[in-house]
Amino acid sequence: MVEETFEPGMTVSLVARRHGVAPNQLFTWRRLVAQGSLTAAGSGEEVVPASDYRALQNQVRELHRLLGKKTLEAEILKEALEHATGSKKQLRLPPSPPKDGSR
Repeated sequence: MVEETFEPGMTVSLVARRHGVAPNQLFTWRRLVAQGSLTAAGSGEEVVPASDYRALQNQVRELHRLLGKKTLEAEILKEALEHATGSKKQLRLPPSPPKDGSR
């Protein structure tokens, strides 16, 4: 319908009347086309509601947060394992007191 309004001899009112829509609606559609708002729909890509998009963005943020947390936990465990298996010789503990209680 929007394309029809740009044909020679056609007006928005005439096209709107022909298709049974309000002229102001057709003017809105023309404005949206001029702004490029209908590009995604015209390119054949799926269009999702903004609320779904925001929910997915929040989910990705949460997954990044959890990934960072798990990466940190893995690094801590790796260092602890290295410390427990390979670095015992470097560990200096204070001398233990004698068992008989004397110093």
